[in-house]
Amino acid sequence: GIYWSQVSDLESREQRQSRGSYYGNSGSYYKRSSLSYLGGQFFFEYLVVVSLKKKSGGDYEPTITYQFPKRENMLRGQKEEEERLLQAIPLFCFPDGKNWAPLTEYTSETFSFVLTNVDGSRKIGYCRRLLPVGRGARLPEVFCIISCLGCFGLFSKILDEVEKRRQISMAVIYPFMQGLRESPFPAPGKTVTIKSFIPESGTELIELTRPLDSRLEHVEFQALLQRLTPRIIIQIFASAVLERRIIFMAEELSVLSQCIHAVAALLYPFTWAHTYIPVVPECLIDTVCCPTPFMVGVQIRHLQQIQDQPMEEVLPCLGNLTTLLFQVGDEEEVLPAKLQSEMLTSLDRHNTSEQVNAQVSECFVHFFVRTVGHYASYIKWSKSGQGNLQERAFCKAITSKSCRKFVKKFVKTQMFSLFIQEAERSRATQEGCYFQQKIAEYQEQKKRRNS
Repeated sequence: GIYWSQVSDLESREQRQSRGSYYGNSGSYYKRSSLSYLGGQFFFEYLVVVSLKKKSGGDYEPTITYQFPKRENMLRGQKEEEERLLQAIPLFCFPDGKNWAPLTEYTSETFSFVLTNVDGSRKIGYCRRLLPVGRGARLPEVFCIISCLGCFGLFSKILDEVEKRRQISMAVIYPFMQGLRESPFPAPGKTVTIKSFIPESGTELIELTRPLDSRLEHVEFQALLQRLTPRIIIQIFASAVLERRIIFMAEELSVLSQCIHAVAALLYPFTWAHTYIPVVPECLIDTVCCPTPFMVGVQIRHLQQIQDQPMEEVLPCLGNLTTLLFQVGDEEEVLPAKLQSEMLTSLDRHNTSEQVNAQVSECFVHFFVRTVGHYASYIKWSKSGQGNLQERAFCKAITSKSCRKFVKKFVKTQMFSLFIQEAERSRATQEGCYFQQKIAEYQEQKKRRNS
């Protein structure tokens, strides 16, 4: 059960030995099988506090200074796995290096990371970095909740409550987290109420509601729309669907984390299947030399290091998430022109909408409905119940020349292959999901128009 990342393959044996067995976050954050949990599970596995401790050389090293719960009577294998997990966490709580100085002011930040086990299971770290209450200059610390459950908005609210209690005393955090741990994780659309006592305020009732649509429960598209024009969002989407190597650059960890999660979510019903690191720790900057596809976030202060890396080709890259610093050059020609134009119009229209998550998602789902939504009709089923996509006939069935050109490239991607492999396993695999509903609606509209 070693926590690993595809990025670890890039390191020398000496680097790995010197850093021990932490292993970071790769693969897809959005793999439905690993994140679509029923209600009733624990909210979280651990709450840890990571603080900066000064080393003899003057650098600061992130170290876990608080852990809840402390586990006892574990089997040897469980204990070893816990040790590896706790060894991995500090690096991803302070991915921005060791050069810190005490501060008097610091705006708290919320971000997340994903740790992947060798068996493919994932644990998500939801982080709030803040300046502890006190006088004079002091160092920030990170409160990190480790959970198997993907629900960014819900855990952000929990971290709000943790931060509020931290300003009073660490002792006030424990009963709140204990109450949370004793509560079952709500099913989609349901609410759980936590009772929590705060000195001088009395008992508070905190309501935590899980969104009804699990497809969007860990996504904030508004963060993307606030920082990028619709045209740039479309160009990034075009790069992502062809599984290119994408670097996001911004200074704030929360901006990187929110925006990279949002871009990965635009690919629904497909899944980003390659290296995926929302905030690359400074010691792993050489990830960008990797010849395979990746989607990573890097702080803008490392721009010079990125530009100095021996990269095989120019990558789509965002500077402060407002402009494309450099790109391949064909991003505006990847998607069919008519559909691209419709998506631009749709994104412009929904820029200030309150229901931005659902509407932005629908815009991109509709793109996949129009381009590959006919796939089920071209799966040939054997007597044993095994399906096989007739790829040539599937592509040939597309009447639009520009759509056919796009789909011929798209079918070669790993995300399409994984999606089709799942669909070929059983006729019932995809039934009832949001994508299938949208395909059915589109086909019904086409019938009406033709009649």
